[in-house]
Amino acid sequence: MNSPHILVIPAPAQGHVIPMMELSQCLVNHGFKVTFVNTDFNHNRVTNSSGDDQSHIRRDCIDLVSIPDGLEPGQDRNDLGKLSEAARRVMPGKLEELIEKINNRGEGDKITCVIADQTIGWALEIAVKMKTKVVAFWPASAAVLALKFSIPKLIDEGIIDNDGTILKNQVIIQLAPNMPTMKPENFIWACIGNKTTQKILFQSILKSNKAVQVADWLLCNSAYDLEPATFTFAPNILPIGPLLASRRLGNSAGHFWPQDLTCLEWLDQQPPNSVIYVAFGSFTIFNPTQFKELALALELSERPFLWVVRPDITDTTSDPYPEGYQERVASRGRMVGWAPQQKVLAHPSIACFLSHCGWNSTLEGLSNGVPFLCWTYFADQFTNESYICDVWKVGLKFERNETGIITKEEIKNKLEQLLGDKDFNERALKLKELAIANVEEGGQSNKIFKNFIEWMKSQGMQVEEANKKMC
Repeated sequence: MNSPHILVIPAPAQGHVIPMMELSQCLVNHGFKVTFVNTDFNHNRVTNSSGDDQSHIRRDCIDLVSIPDGLEPGQDRNDLGKLSEAARRVMPGKLEELIEKINNRGEGDKITCVIADQTIGWALEIAVKMKTKVVAFWPASAAVLALKFSIPKLIDEGIIDNDGTILKNQVIIQLAPNMPTMKPENFIWACIGNKTTQKILFQSILKSNKAVQVADWLLCNSAYDLEPATFTFAPNILPIGPLLASRRLGNSAGHFWPQDLTCLEWLDQQPPNSVIYVAFGSFTIFNPTQFKELALALELSERPFLWVVRPDITDTTSDPYPEGYQERVASRGRMVGWAPQQKVLAHPSIACFLSHCGWNSTLEGLSNGVPFLCWTYFADQFTNESYICDVWKVGLKFERNETGIITKEEIKNKLEQLLGDKDFNERALKLKELAIANVEEGGQSNKIFKNFIEWMKSQGMQVEEANKKMC
């Protein structure tokens, strides 16, 4: 019997590519072939960041391919409104052509199933058109997906209008008891870009909500014990996470920037439970004032710190550090362009994680029992912060001053508060046990994933039988 052939397509963002690549690696370990479809732009970033070393990707079973995203070279792909519109205009046709081309290579190569990011509903529609099985994958928290599915109710209750504009800003939303609370101004579409971008993203969400109804499965990179109230509220969302490379004793793949592995050697030289790890994901941008406040706070902490400073993390081209800063902190501070984050957070020297609270970072911190300091930027990060601080109680959030700045004094105070209270550590370690138990034998995520694998194998057999009859 031929191996079932799965086509996997993430939304074109770092936080979507990494978990879907991890899912692909898991599928390969169960005997599937995978074609992984990035945009041309992101495909080049992934291949360039890993150079000649792609040993962490099973290239014998994972075929990395790409299609255009509809934007021209040099256009701003951080403008999510423009990227979303261009992708919807160009990518469906290109995806259809790709599936057709693969299917024409021979019976053994035909696509059995498309696993598409729930964010890009058009990919689910193309899968139906091409007569393959359809699986939607949501890479973030189930609570945020439940919010998206609750849009009709929010409209009916007058909280938003039918183009996503917030009508009631002073209310606090909680979809069900024990779920995280949300402010309307922080709804996933309402805190990104300008009004035009927000309306584009809202319409995209509505289309994806409709498209997901054709999916045979709706999988989510979460765990029942992390979000029990949400999975009770929305039982059609099926958790198979946390999807982490460390669970299969492998390396994570799909990074847009080269990982600086030398920072692991630096961590080896630090005392246990001493290092502040600081990382803000792939989108967060700082103005010069805020960047300097953070830099000075880390200096004032008098603790060792590892700080991920992307080349594009500030909105200035000049040196963003305070004068003489790098020399002053050289003995205990390490700045890198991009880090092997899962390995960093698993290192015994890490004391806490100062994070933007993207869902991948949240899961990686939780799965290693690390407490958080939350520095949210946009999208789902505010909901994740609510989980961390209010539901799980494994972290603290920062307060901004009257000019919107998080001051060095505020950062230093919260650091001292977090690291001075052993209860945060104890709760974080309990949460780690829960997260790991879900993916181990007998855990809820493990059971759902096994059922999913069996279903996929049965679909492969059905396709093969149908092909034999046609011959």
